[in-house]
Amino acid sequence: MNKQIEIIKKTRINLLNVIKDLTLDQLNEIPEGFNNNIIWNLAHLIAAQQGICYMRAGGKIVVDEKYFLNYKSETKPQQRVDQHEVDIIKQLFLSTIDRLEKDYQNDVFANYTAWTTRYGVELAHVDDALVFLPFHEGLHLGYIQALKRVIKK
Repeated sequence: MNKQIEIIKKTRINLLNVIKDLTLDQLNEIPEGFNNNIIWNLAHLIAAQQGICYMRAGGKIVVDEKYFLNYKSETKPQQRVDQHEVDIIKQLFLSTIDRLEKDYQNDVFANYTAWTTRYGVELAHVDDALVFLPFHEGLHLGYIQALKRVIKK
C-alpha cells in the first residue's frame, strides 16, 4: 500500500472511532459559533478526496454525485442527515480510500492537472495530492474534535 494512502486510511479509521458513540442528533448538531457539523465534516473529506484526486485527473467521481455536491468546499449542511445517510457516509469513508488505492495502482490519475490549493500548496501530480490529503484530513479531525467537545451531551 502507498504510505500516504495508508496514513489517510488510518486517520479515517481513527475518526470513525472518535465519533462511534455519538447519536444521530449529536452528529447533526451545529453548535453556536460553528457553520457545520460532524457528519458534514466526514462527508466533506469524501468529497474533497474525490475532487482533489479524480476530478483533477480528468476523471469522474466514484461516489453518488450528492455526496460530492452537498459536501464540497464552500458548502454547509442544508438539512438533517438521517441514519441511513450516516451509514452510507461511514461506509464511503473507508471504501473510497480502498478504491483510491486500487485506482492509484492502475494509474488512473496519469492526466493530473496542476493546481494550487487555498492553502498555497501547489499540487502538480497525484503524488502531491496524496501528500496533501493527510494535512486536510488532519484539519478536519481537529474540527471534529472541537465540535465533539461542545455538542450537547
